[in-house]
Amino acid sequence: MLIKFTLNGDPAEVMLKAGDRLLADVLREDFQLTGAKIGCGIGACGICTVIVNGEPTPACLQLAAMCDGADIRTVEGLATADGLHPVQQAFVNQTALQCGICIPGHVMQACSLLDKNPNPTQEEIKASVDSVYCRCTGYHRIFEAYKEAIAAAHADARAGSKS
Repeated sequence: MLIKFTLNGDPAEVMLKAGDRLLADVLREDFQLTGAKIGCGIGACGICTVIVNGEPTPACLQLAAMCDGADIRTVEGLATADGLHPVQQAFVNQTALQCGICIPGHVMQACSLLDKNPNPTQEEIKASVDSVYCRCTGYHRIFEAYKEAIAAAHADARAGSKS
């Protein structure tokens, strides 16, 4: 079965020999996009989060066959030639990382939240942060990275409206 989709803004396709291949495996094995880590394998830990059609999705549960025609964004697709995505930069600035296994999932959750709501409440940020498990950093620095990314987006919006 041939499936075609958009991956990080570019057309992509993959031939599936079996309809039960998971999106996480296709991303990691066929496209060498290893940002989405496999943690629990049951969609509970959030570290494999990617964005499919605008929604945060556990890649360890998503059948790749169901992504035919989808728009898929991974952590590898966030940075540009100009630099890191503001959410990625905020995580770096706040040193909101340690071993790094959960960080791609956190970054994708933050991007998804901010894409939908550029001015989330503290409760919405907390729910987003809580959707990805971290065993190394605790959550304070991750929470601060969200707040910095929100402030940066607001500053960029103000700068854009002045030009």
